[in-house]
Amino acid sequence: MPPKDPDPENDRQPTSGPADSSAEEGVSEELTADVSAESQESVQDFLGEAAQQNEAANAELSSGESNPSPGPASQSDTSEPYIAFVHVYKSFGSLDVLNDVNFFVLPGETLCILGRSGVGKSVSLQILMGFLRADKGEIRVAGENICGFKEDQLQAIRRKVTMVFQNGALFDSITIGENVAFPLRERGDLAEDQIQQVSKGLLEMVGVAGMEDLLPSDLSTGMKRSVAIARALASQPEAILYDEPTTMVDPLMGHLLGDLISRLKKQLHLTSIVVTHDMRFARKLADRVVFLHQGEARFFGTMEEMDASEDPVIREFLSLDELVLPV
Repeated sequence: MPPKDPDPENDRQPTSGPADSSAEEGVSEELTADVSAESQESVQDFLGEAAQQNEAANAELSSGESNPSPGPASQSDTSEPYIAFVHVYKSFGSLDVLNDVNFFVLPGETLCILGRSGVGKSVSLQILMGFLRADKGEIRVAGENICGFKEDQLQAIRRKVTMVFQNGALFDSITIGENVAFPLRERGDLAEDQIQQVSKGLLEMVGVAGMEDLLPSDLSTGMKRSVAIARALASQPEAILYDEPTTMVDPLMGHLLGDLISRLKKQLHLTSIVVTHDMRFARKLADRVVFLHQGEARFFGTMEEMDASEDPVIREFLSLDELVLPV
């Protein structure tokens, strides 16, 4: 049976997130260990600014200073999700892709969206970004219901929430360095030498050092995704959505991407949603998971709760995963 409407009142604290990292001051050297000396200070200052911004935004939601969320994903008066789907429906013609879907992501949490192909995982991200419109329901981001937002309002949301697409969605006609520098230039408040140092340092941090002058067509799939993460970070977002980050990459690159996403979450206080088919990846990252099946959120909870579920559809999904990826 589909789960009951999620209620964060019963489980306010994320498994790991702001509470785990509140004692940290600034950005640790571990995150920028691979950044060259000439860029390291600029990158640490840039990421430290992002971390402070995100911690403040998360604290505002956790303190209940923003407008409370209505409906099943509402919190108590002391906390609110950063992202929430509330009775969301989406159809394409006669095909119901999302049917009364409810889930939430607390500030600083990572949610993994699981399910077989064609169940609405990527559609959920596109609705969050405003590329698609929900037919009915509420999509709440940072305390605002974005359903019905006009394009200029959605642009403001996209400055808070950015997306790493499967194909990277890089600008093909400009270099890797210029791709990462693009959001830095849009700010309009950074000197050119700062832009160059930060973009170079972000690329070094994600493992594609020395490739600033290459074009996206020169890179492998995994490298394109790393560059896409660097470009996302250049926007100083509060949340990042990752669409199948390990698809078509080798196991080593998948492991490195998982480590990077985990470190970014902890040190920058990022809220994250990861669409993935990779259960090992999900186990490594997820505070909670939502399992979509035939248009419904069949399960929403922690990975441990999913492992203990007696739902036959979930048991089959987990069993097939064990056959494909034996431990």
